[in-house]
Amino acid sequence: MISMKRFWKSFQHAVRGIVSIAEEEQSFRLQMLAAGVVFGLMIVMPTLQIWERVALTLMVVAVLVLEIVNSIFERLADAVEPRVSPMVKEIKDMMAGAVLLTAIASVLVGYLIFWPHMAPTLTALWKAIVL
Repeated sequence: MISMKRFWKSFQHAVRGIVSIAEEEQSFRLQMLAAGVVFGLMIVMPTLQIWERVALTLMVVAVLVLEIVNSIFERLADAVEPRVSPMVKEIKDMMAGAVLLTAIASVLVGYLIFWPHMAPTLTALWKAIVL
């Protein structure tokens, strides 16, 4: 049987982990800000299709989860080899590269999804300002 008390404790531990990452990692805070912007745009753009919303949500979550995994790897590498060794540096660089590639892909997906919805509004706004 499922214990709600255990479930609640597990949930609290998970939230504490996310808060810890947010407090300690500037890049995670910036990514959370970007996630807020993306979700805000999703709310104010009723023309987005459901698949576009799903794709954007998956990309945002992928970047945030990979940043958490990156932070875990950094802490583990530092715990195993506290001095900066070439192997620890290489592991950290690889993880940072994985996060960077995912973030770049997310920006590209965001552009491909948002631009067709924003272009007509921005064009009309531009014409109103210029004329």
